[in-house]
Amino acid sequence: MSWFTLETLSAAIGKSKVEGSIARTVAQICRADLIVIDDIGLLPVGEDAAEAFYRIIDAAYERRSIAVTSNIHPSGFDTIMPKTLVGASTDRLMHHAHLVTTTGDSHCLARLSSAREWSP
Repeated sequence: MSWFTLETLSAAIGKSKVEGSIARTVAQICRADLIVIDDIGLLPVGEDAAEAFYRIIDAAYERRSIAVTSNIHPSGFDTIMPKTLVGASTDRLMHHAHLVTTTGDSHCLARLSSAREWSP
């Protein structure tokens, strides 16, 4: 399994871009049976992060499993990423996808609230 936040994925691809080894880095990431890109939508992203996201989605398309976690639906990714790369990325991502939507309050926030209320 390869696990990244969009920020760490962007940093890895950015570093390989400088070193001239993008293809090698993408191939290395795509060797994993499962690629996880976590927390998309927490922060707006620039062209570099959107490019990194696209490169991995495109390379893994129909070859590897990809899990993406986000607080927004993929149809809303154009609100946080440049639109030029969102269409191609989400088309590939959503083809053959199983979308799991969760609802309700955050378990982490609930635990945090109860921990603040507790006093020894």
